[in-house]
Amino acid sequence: MITPGSLDEPVQPYHPALPVRTPAARALSVLEVLACSGFPTQLLIGGLLLAVGFRVGGDTGLPFGFVVALSVLDTAAILLLVILFLRLRGERAADVLLGRGSVWPEVRRGVLYVPLVFAVVVALGALVQALAPWLHNVPQNPLQAMLTSPWRIAVFAVVVVLAGGVREEVQRAFILHRFDQDLGGARVGVVLFSVVFGLGHLAQGRDAALITGTLGLLWGVFYLRRRSMVGPAVSHSLFNLIEIGLYQYASRAGLIPPM
Repeated sequence: MITPGSLDEPVQPYHPALPVRTPAARALSVLEVLACSGFPTQLLIGGLLLAVGFRVGGDTGLPFGFVVALSVLDTAAILLLVILFLRLRGERAADVLLGRGSVWPEVRRGVLYVPLVFAVVVALGALVQALAPWLHNVPQNPLQAMLTSPWRIAVFAVVVVLAGGVREEVQRAFILHRFDQDLGGARVGVVLFSVVFGLGHLAQGRDAALITGTLGLLWGVFYLRRRSMVGPAVSHSLFNLIEIGLYQYASRAGLIPPM
């Protein structure tokens, strides 16, 4: 039986003739990690969107246009920053992000990861419901509540691939790469970034933050094992798309309250 681990062996970390790291280089890595964490870029882009006329607030929930614009622009900003920071240090973005092997085995690996991702979500959801139901403090996911028409569903499907499968995995790969080089090692980085990744989803509920943080840890381990974001990006994108489809099916079948 084909499993993700049976495709090939773990690759070695990418270290392109690393110089001796100085405190200044480590400080620069900290600044790069903070810049690519998503918080500065989203604050800046969000402020610009408000300045040009987008509105946030009221009783209608999250404004769909604002969320789409913020997600797409932030994805572009993170990609540009990561490529810029890598080039400034003489590193190739393709080597750090995509790996040095063939892309297609990583795509297949990402597809094979999807059942594992869903198994983790189902198991954690069951544990939370049984042992800590108080963590479920948001009755309805505010992002899913925006999906009120087929057009919005289609647009949001593109957004979750860009913002989830692309942006978040580019962030993860770059940040783990910098931790591996300068900031205490990849293991420290994957734990810290997974915690931050989960906290970034608190608006969707404490249970969602816990599950998302665990998925971030899983995708981080996938990246570190293969030194390629392709597999995590594929599994992340497919997970998001299937989740949207399942939510729409459950909503129309009356399994969850109507929006």
